[in-house]
Amino acid sequence: MSKRAFRKYLKTLKKEDLEEQLLDLYNRFDDVKVFYNFVFNPNEEKLVKEAKFKISKEYFPPTNRKPKKRRSVAHKLIKHFLKLEMEPHALADIMFYNIEIAQTFSNDIEKTTEAFEKSMLKSYEQAAEYVIVNGITSEFSARINKIAEETESQNWSNAYQFDRVRDQFL
Repeated sequence: MSKRAFRKYLKTLKKEDLEEQLLDLYNRFDDVKVFYNFVFNPNEEKLVKEAKFKISKEYFPPTNRKPKKRRSVAHKLIKHFLKLEMEPHALADIMFYNIEIAQTFSNDIEKTTEAFEKSMLKSYEQAAEYVIVNGITSEFSARINKIAEETESQNWSNAYQFDRVRDQFL
């Protein structure tokens, strides 16, 4: 069904019928429930803490298991929060935290893989672009600089690309 046809259908419904359909959607689909729970009770501070905990578990698991270092965990959270239209400062904080915790982890190991460094560069580019688009660069410029400097101090093979991104966006 096209958006136009859907609008036409909605206009034919009575208010009670529309309310009934929305309640049915809320009960059937978790995504609808999550969306409305976020809209009416965003509690972004709690969501940011939970997201940071999930991301940190990837690099520093609370048990003795081996770190998984999956960028996809943070990426899924960020994508989810983008859909919910989370407040830009909170989302940018999560984006930069993902890179910072990965750098903390890589500081403790002898050598990082090229794939790891490349994925962190991609996250860095996305985070820098996000703060520019949302007009909050000044609040995050220190973190942008610190991340680029940390890649140099850890001798990442793509440190020059982090510098390029920093210079491009700042």
